[in-house]
Amino acid sequence: MAHTISSINLKGGVGKTTTIIAVAEILAGFFRKKVLLIDLDPQTNATTALIGDKKWKKLNDAGHTLATLFEDAVEERQPVFDLAATLQRNASNVREVHRLDLLPSSIDLIDVQDRLGSMSSGRFFALSPVDILRRAIRPIEDDYDYILIDCPPSMGIVTLNGLRISTGYFIPTIPDVLSTYGIPQIIQRVKSFSDSIGETIEPLGIVVSKYRAQSNVHNTTLRSLRAKGDAPVFETIIPENNAIAQSAESVSRNTLRQKYGYQGQFDAYYGLTKEIIQAVEA
Repeated sequence: MAHTISSINLKGGVGKTTTIIAVAEILAGFFRKKVLLIDLDPQTNATTALIGDKKWKKLNDAGHTLATLFEDAVEERQPVFDLAATLQRNASNVREVHRLDLLPSSIDLIDVQDRLGSMSSGRFFALSPVDILRRAIRPIEDDYDYILIDCPPSMGIVTLNGLRISTGYFIPTIPDVLSTYGIPQIIQRVKSFSDSIGETIEPLGIVVSKYRAQSNVHNTTLRSLRAKGDAPVFETIIPENNAIAQSAESVSRNTLRQKYGYQGQFDAYYGLTKEIIQAVEA
């Protein structure tokens, strides 16, 4: 059974997508894991970072994104979603990564997610708006060692679809007041949801990203996160760095070190990935 992990923060711009892509690529490229990345964020940043704008637009125009899956449920129509056509195999643009697949997102999810709460419960009340993704990926979920989910910056129904199939989640955050403010609410909301479905969804930890060692605010907030104990804080810290920011550009690269940086940036993501493996496989 795949280890399924969501990445969540209610605040945008905290490195959520960059972090989950880096972990996915390192799991596939260095740890030889078979990985599926599911992009549930309507901003489609993970999708375009991996396959580029042109390929994404072609898929979107053809209806081969996760928006079609959710539209089928809302419209109660004969399914249009084609899992085989939507699944993008070997999606990484890094030549040494061969085991990473992608289920792409779409900006059309913005419109769909507002209507999910009103969808029919179906015959025998068998349908639930939080089970849409789980039902769809059932044919392929055993093909992977890890399934990673990039969730929207909200706790709406689309995010709950990601959590529904997750055994754990992590929270990337910049160590400042605004970025960390909603962390207790995320943890409490996920716990309430996991209790309601009778499944355990563990907070694997908080990932400190875009860290500036010379910032008093960052250092004070980091100490506070570790002292509060709302969730574990991963030992590995991801620095603020131009090379990491540029890694979101969809261009071909030979190695992951070339993509994320030679001055310790790649090593940080590698260390974080090792911690995540230890947390979920212990």
